[in-house]
Amino acid sequence: MAHRILFGFHAVTVRLKTAPTSIHEVHVDTTRRDARMRGFVERVKEAGLRLIDSDDTRLSKLAGNPRHQGVVARVDPLPATHSLDEVLEGVEAAREDPPLVLALDGVTDPHNLGACLRVADGAGAHAVIAPKDHAVGLNATVAKVASGAAETVPYLMVTNLARSLNEMKERGLRIIGTSDDAEATLYDVDLSGPVALVLGAEGKGMRQLTRTTCDQLVSIPMAGAVESLNVSVAAGVCLYEARRQRRARST
Repeated sequence: MAHRILFGFHAVTVRLKTAPTSIHEVHVDTTRRDARMRGFVERVKEAGLRLIDSDDTRLSKLAGNPRHQGVVARVDPLPATHSLDEVLEGVEAAREDPPLVLALDGVTDPHNLGACLRVADGAGAHAVIAPKDHAVGLNATVAKVASGAAETVPYLMVTNLARSLNEMKERGLRIIGTSDDAEATLYDVDLSGPVALVLGAEGKGMRQLTRTTCDQLVSIPMAGAVESLNVSVAAGVCLYEARRQRRARST
């Protein structure tokens, strides 16, 4: 099994919490000995993991990125959730929160994906889905930006996004897409039930087939001079409005 690289305090710390036995070794910057690093090193030692002192050059090479914060881990990939059906069946079996899915159409920037995963985790989304041919996969940069959320939120790359959206419709989810030219706004729709929120890439938006598959299109009200939001910011606005409505309904 090929190893994966995680880097940055958040990404590696979450793996320490959730699956420490999947970690083969942890490299740390020998010149950094501040309180945060000391605490991190202590956790690694308590877990009985191999700890390797490295310099910045080696860490940057391992991570493939200079923004490693002095922490790089070589890990086994975690078992992936095999399908959207499995995720939704698990949500339905738990009988707690209605399914909440974020669908991304054409998001190819790893920083945007990482930020979307992070906000999806924070808002309690059950999965993030994207088309295989029009999306970025999980890599070390995504994991770093996601601050651990790449380990906790299922990221499912599907062969045909429109087909997957239709399959969610059959399971009772409403498909709500975002579009700058939609007459209804995000605040005009009920997001408290089973729902998938669909966002397109910044600038291009959703592809036409994705757009026509949606049950309804909504816009995010813009009060300033800019015309649109970064996709990860828009995802946060939409997911937390769904979370707000669900909380209001349950009280």
